[in-house]
Amino acid sequence: ALVFKSTHFPGEIVATRRGSPLLVGIKSKHPILTDHIPVIFRERKDRGCECLHCLSNYVSHALDSGLSSENSTYEASDNGSSNGDLDNYTLDSVTHFNVDDDVREQGVEYFMASDASAIIEHTNRVIYLEDDDVAAVGKDGTLFIHHVKRSKSDVPNTREIHTLKMKIQEIMKGSYSCFMQKEIFEQPESVMNTMRGRVRSEKGEVVLGGLKDHIEIIRRCRRLLFIACGTSYHSALATRQLIEELTELPVMVELSSDFLDRQTPIFRDDVCFFISQSGETADTLNALRYCKKKGALVVGITNTVGSTISRETHCGVHINAGPEIGVASTKAYTSQFLALVMFALVMSEDSISKRERRQSIIREMMRLPELINELLKMDKDINTLAKELYKHKSLLVMGRGYNFATCLEGALKIKELTYMHSEGILSGELKHGPLAMVDKAMPVIMIIMKDKTYMKSHNALQQVAARAGRPIIICQNDDTQLMESNFNCIAIPPTEDCLQGILSVVPLQLLSFHIAVLRGYDVDCPRNLAKSVTVE
Repeated sequence: ALVFKSTHFPGEIVATRRGSPLLVGIKSKHPILTDHIPVIFRERKDRGCECLHCLSNYVSHALDSGLSSENSTYEASDNGSSNGDLDNYTLDSVTHFNVDDDVREQGVEYFMASDASAIIEHTNRVIYLEDDDVAAVGKDGTLFIHHVKRSKSDVPNTREIHTLKMKIQEIMKGSYSCFMQKEIFEQPESVMNTMRGRVRSEKGEVVLGGLKDHIEIIRRCRRLLFIACGTSYHSALATRQLIEELTELPVMVELSSDFLDRQTPIFRDDVCFFISQSGETADTLNALRYCKKKGALVVGITNTVGSTISRETHCGVHINAGPEIGVASTKAYTSQFLALVMFALVMSEDSISKRERRQSIIREMMRLPELINELLKMDKDINTLAKELYKHKSLLVMGRGYNFATCLEGALKIKELTYMHSEGILSGELKHGPLAMVDKAMPVIMIIMKDKTYMKSHNALQQVAARAGRPIIICQNDDTQLMESNFNCIAIPPTEDCLQGILSVVPLQLLSFHIAVLRGYDVDCPRNLAKSVTVE
C-alpha cells in the first residue's frame, strides 16, 4: 500500500493498494448521507501506455475535471497527452463522494491506514479499498475512488462505508504489560463471543448464519480442503479429526504456499476453506483465487470484517475474537479452533447416530470460558517453570492425536517470541529420528490426555524417560497416575477430547510469553515478523 502527499499539491492526498490492506476512515461532524461511494473505472480500449506518467495524468485530469457528470470520458494517447482518437480511458462512474458546503465549513477529515485499530480513536466509518483502487482527496475535500481494470473479473462499482463495531478500549493495554498478555487473558471472553448467538445449548443446536444458504451444497461436496498459513493452519489441523468423524468426508489440510507450488487439482464439487486472522494473507488469498477460478465453493474464516478474504469468498464465518494487536496469535487461534468445531457440529446436525456425541461437545463448549479462567490462575506457576527453561537453547514439544496440532502451535509460539529452537513432534514418530535428540540436557514438554491415544502416549513417555530425559507433562488434573509420578506436571481441567486442545495450548502461550520477558525481548513485535503477511 502506498500513500502520496506533496508540497506541490497542498491539501491533496493519493493512496493505492495491491496485496496489502488499505482503508480510508471518514470523520465528519455531520451525518454522512450515503453508505456507498461510486468507483471510477479505467477501461483499456487500446493497447495504450500504462506507465506511471500516463496514469498520473489521468488521475490529475480526473481531479481537475471533478467527474461530476455521467459517463465522463478522459482520452489519453500513449505518451500521456490528450488525444480524442485513441480514447484509451473511459470513466464509467456516475458521480463521486462530494462534501456539501455545510460539512466542508465544519471540516471533514480522512484517515489512511492498513488496519482499523489505527483509526478507531478518530472515527468508526471506514471504506475498505480493493486491489488496484486509487483513492484521491481533492483540495475541496472531495473523495474520489478510481479503479484500474486489469482483468475481466467482476469488480463492484461501489465501495461500501462500513461502521466499525470495535471499541477504543479493545486496542488499549489496560493494566497488562503488553498486548499479547492481554490477549491471552481475554480468551474466556473471546471464545464466548465466538459462540454467542450461534450455540443454543438448551436445544442442542449450532447455527452459523454465514453458511446457512450454502450448507446443503457443502454436505454434498466431494471433499473438504482447509487452506491456511501458520497458526491458522494449526487450527485446521487441530480440528481435522473431528471434522472427518462428524462429516464422514475426506478432509485435506494444506499450507497455502505449498498448495500453490503444487498447483493442486481442484474440482467443481470441492469446498475450500480459507482461514486467516487478518483476512489479508497473500498466499492464502492467491490460493483462494486459484480455487475460485476452478469453480470450487470458497468459504472464509477470518477475524476481520471487511477483509479481502471475507469479500472474495462465497460465504464464511467471522470468529469475533476481537482485535488482536500482538504479532503472535493467541485468542484468534482458540476462536478459529472453536469456529471449526461449530462447523463440524452444523454438518452433522441431521445424523441420529452422532446425536449423543454432538450433545456432549456442545455441553463442554459452554464450559470453556470457565475452564480457561481456571487455567489462567496458573500464571505464576508457569512463570516459575519459565525461569527453569529460559536459558536453554532448544525445546521439544511432543503429543499425538488431537494434541499434535497443539504441539506445533506451542512450538511456533516459543520460536516466535523467545527465538529458541523449538520443534513440535508427533509422539508416534519418536523412533523414526527425533528420539536421537533426547538426553538429560534437552528440555521436553509432552502433552498426554486421557483419550484414545493415552496408552500410546505413555509408551512415548517411557521412551523419553529411558534416555535420561526429564519431560514436563501437560495432563488432566484427574489423571492420578501421572500426577503421582516423579515427573513435573502441569495439570489442566478435563473436557471433551476434541476440545482439549483449546485448553492445553494456554499453558504453552503463557510459557512462551514468560520466557520472552525473561530474555528481555519485545513480546508484541518479535524481530523479522509482521502481524499480517501480505507478500508471498
